[in-house]
Amino acid sequence: MHGPVSAAWLLVALCAATGAYCLLRMRSAVEEQRRAAGGEALMGFGMAAMAVPAAVFTPPGWAWPLYAAVFGAAALRALWAARSGPHHLHHVVGTVAMVYVSLVMAASPTSPAAHHHPHIGAGVPLVTGALLLYFTGYVLLSGARLVPAAATAGTTGAVRWGDRPELARACRLSMGIGMVAMLLTM
Repeated sequence: MHGPVSAAWLLVALCAATGAYCLLRMRSAVEEQRRAAGGEALMGFGMAAMAVPAAVFTPPGWAWPLYAAVFGAAALRALWAARSGPHHLHHVVGTVAMVYVSLVMAASPTSPAAHHHPHIGAGVPLVTGALLLYFTGYVLLSGARLVPAAATAGTTGAVRWGDRPELARACRLSMGIGMVAMLLTM
């Protein structure tokens, strides 16, 4: 990721904390909640790893294709889950965005792969712009939905940390903000 080092470390912290909370959510009694939390934990930790400043750690050339393969598999899994309802489509877009970021980073000038494919980034601004529009809209909509959820959260009895809907929404909102930040620095 390119950009200010302090912003990159904030993004690493946000995404790692989100991934850790999603691991907590995997202990939920609700199967659908556990399944979604697993994919979101992968996204959070993957985004945290990608956001580590290049001045601190430059991944080897094989890391970016590996990221693309892992998130490609996650995209296929999310696409399979999307058969049960449209609420899974956001996970498809998120994992495809991670594949895209991995491929762009593999082809960046600091990457050894860029010397073999110097023109790979010809369509980058259009795809990046479309993803930025999607995730910006998602963040705004998620933030608006989060406000009423926090006001009504106390109406139910004792709810386990992994089953709190407002925290799951906040988790998704954090990852959306992180994706916007990652796309802005590309």
